[in-house]
Amino acid sequence: MGLTTVYITKATAPFLGECETADPRHTPKPVPKNKQTSASHPSNTESQNLTCKSEFHLIGLLEYPDLQPVLFGLFLSMYLVTVLRNLLIILAFSSDPHLHTPMYFFLSNLSLADICFISTMVPKMILDIQTHSRVISYVGCLTQISCLIIFGCMDDLLLTVMAYDRFVAICHPLHYPVIMNPHLCGFLVFVCFLLSLLDSQLHNFIVLQFAYFKDVEIYNFCCEPAQILNLDCSEPFIKNLVTCFAGAIFGFFPISVILFSYYKIVSSILRIPSSGGKYKSFSTCGSHLSVVGLFYGTSVGVDLGSAVSHSPRKGVASSVMYTIVTPMLNPFLYSLRNRDIKNALRRFHSGKVYIRT
Repeated sequence: MGLTTVYITKATAPFLGECETADPRHTPKPVPKNKQTSASHPSNTESQNLTCKSEFHLIGLLEYPDLQPVLFGLFLSMYLVTVLRNLLIILAFSSDPHLHTPMYFFLSNLSLADICFISTMVPKMILDIQTHSRVISYVGCLTQISCLIIFGCMDDLLLTVMAYDRFVAICHPLHYPVIMNPHLCGFLVFVCFLLSLLDSQLHNFIVLQFAYFKDVEIYNFCCEPAQILNLDCSEPFIKNLVTCFAGAIFGFFPISVILFSYYKIVSSILRIPSSGGKYKSFSTCGSHLSVVGLFYGTSVGVDLGSAVSHSPRKGVASSVMYTIVTPMLNPFLYSLRNRDIKNALRRFHSGKVYIRT
């Protein structure tokens, strides 16, 4: 498929997602030589590599043609396991009154965010493997970026809220029902969604300003926001500004709250005289700590890996870890390390469902 390099305006290119060739019947007016290399348009030499495209090519899995059937079965099974296990947690929370507490309310929202997060990329990837297609439209790529950011940030912020919930439960147990009331819990989840939506719209705003792209090939199996931003040819000031803002809101702030919360939690637990009381208090945080370690461990691993090594193959493997493996392991960590979840799932499986009247 032929692609034509043309000059377009920043106002029309992103929304149309495609470029139209100039009408050969009309001869353009000559442009002064001193304006051909102005900031508004690249030079003729530069424009050979700057194009406006209506689609992108996801080539992250093209290096493994012989493994396509294996990858298809692997990703399909991981997707089904992730969705089913997270749905079980949501059903257990909604059907068992014993789990109608703030901690499990946040956990059910985390499971819902994980289902939406993995559903934004894996079904498309499975379909591409089956149909041997690697093309994603401009609008489809922008939609995928939005969903990845929204639900990825939701995971990040919900883990932070859950750390605060454990801090109040252990450090202020007598005031816990008053502080963590249903209205505050709903408000915190709503704020998490609003901040995630804000981050998504900021990234969309930046991408919509792109007039030219360096390439149409994305060495990944999805439209990863960082890789799309690197395709732009304009000045990086706005991109760097938004990156710093997002890093502060969704990186520094959550980690600070989690570290402070667990500093207070550990200090309170160490003051408990009996070893049984210490174990009981810390066991309520074990599942959350495991999920936090998995989430931030894979995220930091991806960032360090991309900084140390620029191997595209390692980048794809890292993306699989934090986009597919992490949502799949979250429900296992909660169900294996949490007695309430296991008991609720047993009651749900045996049909002993409690209904509030």
